[in-house]
Amino acid sequence: MTGDTILDIRDLRKNFGAYQALKGVSLKVAQGEFIALVGPSGCGKTTLLKHIAGFEDPDAGALAIDGQDMLGVPAAARPTSMVFQKLALFPHMSVADNIGFPLKLRKVDAGTIAKRVRDMIELMQLKPEYLTRYPRQLSGGEQQRVALARSMISEPKLLLLDEPLSALDVKLKKVLQAELKRLHRSVGVTFVHVTHDLEEAMMLADRICVMRAGEILQVGQPNDIYYRPADEFVAGFIGDTNLLPVTVTSLDGNGAAITSPQLVARDGRLPANLVASDLKPENALLMVRPELLVPLAPGAQADFTLTARVTEIFSKGGTVQYRAELADQSPLVFELAGASSQPAHLGETLSLGFDARDIYLFQGRP
Repeated sequence: MTGDTILDIRDLRKNFGAYQALKGVSLKVAQGEFIALVGPSGCGKTTLLKHIAGFEDPDAGALAIDGQDMLGVPAAARPTSMVFQKLALFPHMSVADNIGFPLKLRKVDAGTIAKRVRDMIELMQLKPEYLTRYPRQLSGGEQQRVALARSMISEPKLLLLDEPLSALDVKLKKVLQAELKRLHRSVGVTFVHVTHDLEEAMMLADRICVMRAGEILQVGQPNDIYYRPADEFVAGFIGDTNLLPVTVTSLDGNGAAITSPQLVARDGRLPANLVASDLKPENALLMVRPELLVPLAPGAQADFTLTARVTEIFSKGGTVQYRAELADQSPLVFELAGASSQPAHLGETLSLGFDARDIYLFQGRP
């Protein structure tokens, strides 16, 4: 993380009766950063967002925005704005009145509100004639832009997004994801985005915060989260992957040597940058992302080779995903670029190779 810290959360705790929603969460977010909170349902990401917004008070811990302590500060007095999943646009108000509503609450004069509303619809690439329409007269994507305009008009220091794109169809979601990225780049406001869509988090965020059971497991850039996960849960949660149990035969500061009955290894050594710093020899897992596995022609070699039988094929258009099983019937998934002819067929047994480049060795569960 670079830049000045705009959001500083320290050891935040929240219980709902016997249920621990937040278990000592600490997180720093830089000015102008786009951070995504991801995790399974009930992991605490929305609860954390509500604490930032001021809709929930913690049982313990500290939360500061731009160096100012926010504990006890009501939501309306915080330099934050929130976009909800259901948008919460006022159906009886015009688009102009919806967008300008936060400034009206602050008793800003009508002329200034009108100018700021015009600035916001230009930023959101909405047509001027939409100002006199009502939300029901707009498409889902246009309503989304209105909600974003309303949240941005008061120039918050933090924009909080609670799954605002989840209800949209796939094609429109892609369009608005690009718009959200453009908006963040244009205005330079810090975005904190809760999403269940892992692809969306990878596309949009500067950093991803992975949560489970009220705790933060890992915070890092998307590529780090994807290729250097902190543990087995993060590896399996962020995209499809293969986790191969291996035996560590040697381990030192230069890396590790591994062996497995499922693998044929050229030399079996991994450099230190591909080995988790806290690795212990027992219960080690080798992570191989599906796109790193390539069918090998007869006689071809790779750093590591395994043999698998194809059990299912799923075409995604641009890519094709193959589900397979190893000799011990453990599952394997690999993914290849789409083509008019398939390089592997249902029921076929083939050799797959991968290079010791983006694989990763880390600790498995006992």
